[in-house]
Amino acid sequence: IHDGGHLVLHRDPFGIKPLYVAEGDFGLLFASEPQALVASGLVAAATDDGSLAEVAQLQFSCGARTPWAGIRRLLPGETLVVRAGRVVDSRRRAALPPGGPRPWTRDDALMELDRLLTDSVTLHQRSDVPYGMFLSGGVDSSVVLAMMARLNDRPVVAFTAGFPDTGVHDERDHARAVAQAAGAEHHEVAVSEDDFWAHLPAIAAAVDDPTPDYAVLPTYLLARAARAAGLKVVLSGEGGDELFGGYGRYRRAGRPRLLGGRPMRARGALDGLLRDDGGAWRAAYGVTEIRDGGRTALQAAQATDIADWLPHDLLTKLDRCLMAHGVEGRVPFVDPVLADFALTLPDALKVRRGQGKWLLRAWLNTALPAARPFTPKRGFTVPVGDWIARRAADLGPRVAASPVVERLCRPGAVDGLFRSLTRGQADRRAGQAAWTLLFLALWHRAHRDGATIDGGVMDVL
Repeated sequence: IHDGGHLVLHRDPFGIKPLYVAEGDFGLLFASEPQALVASGLVAAATDDGSLAEVAQLQFSCGARTPWAGIRRLLPGETLVVRAGRVVDSRRRAALPPGGPRPWTRDDALMELDRLLTDSVTLHQRSDVPYGMFLSGGVDSSVVLAMMARLNDRPVVAFTAGFPDTGVHDERDHARAVAQAAGAEHHEVAVSEDDFWAHLPAIAAAVDDPTPDYAVLPTYLLARAARAAGLKVVLSGEGGDELFGGYGRYRRAGRPRLLGGRPMRARGALDGLLRDDGGAWRAAYGVTEIRDGGRTALQAAQATDIADWLPHDLLTKLDRCLMAHGVEGRVPFVDPVLADFALTLPDALKVRRGQGKWLLRAWLNTALPAARPFTPKRGFTVPVGDWIARRAADLGPRVAASPVVERLCRPGAVDGLFRSLTRGQADRRAGQAAWTLLFLALWHRAHRDGATIDGGVMDVL
């Protein structure tokens, strides 16, 4: 907003859409992408290696700091007031309500959830252009589909990604059954190893605030398929796990240490490989939990993820991968009223009999029984470790020679990592580490080296 000589910049309370600023002798610049600020010629294309080390460990960088030196992101809920090119006021609105759980009964909570889902999905599917949704077959996306099917006279257009001919669980069969039960028009996108090698450089170029989350691959290809089908808006289930208590780490966070509880994100993806394993990010994760007085341990764990993981990984990934194809992503779970309700539910309505998201599951079991919401969840994964291992001998020296990898990692550590993959002696964590380093090498090639991204991984590195 520009009013009376003042410029007001604001980011929504959950960070659904990103906003970046840079300050200097030139005044203040702002944009929705860091690369737009660099393209101005006023901001140097320099990296912040401390922030990149966080990205390597966590898949995202914490707080306002970004991997671009001199560029920071507005935090969710933050407002800046700018006059004559300088920030004259800064404030931040908390996204989450203070205090502990409220005394909801099961039946009252289910009725309120139904009302809030109806309101949120109605709002988020409001559009003058064709829209659809992403369906994994899991609880969150099935909830979105069930509500969209209730609210629409025409079949909902749904897209599902799967991984044929791999060792990972392919979600398409279950998603197909869910879509059929909801009367949806279902499209399936098969993601192959060839897709991985062909499209990863373009993905790394699109995700200029790097999030080496392996879900970038199916998300990018789903967005491409949706755009090819004529859609310009897609609803997705991001936020369901964080707001309704879906992750296993939330259940562990509620246990005393002697029963197996442990701090959030106690290990990083590249522990033992980085030159500096100082772990400042570990301390930052603890601060949020300590400050949340009055919240249960489960709520504090949720609040920690909502502050950083949700906006700076999941929502950034969704925004970048979809906008690369001119598609707008909308997230009905990340609605202020629905989020307030979800976070303040009693723990027993989030976790019951070892399953998270209990209230969502109970609602879905009535709304769309074909989703089988109480069936134990099979973890979503992309077989990036297997794909990288097959080319590790050729790929390893190229990744190790990347300037960003050389700066971040201990000498010889990366060569050893890829040799272990070549010999078939590596575990899942090693595959994750190799994937992260490959993504960062491609990201650096696109954004710091200024290389033309034309071709596959082996053409670019």
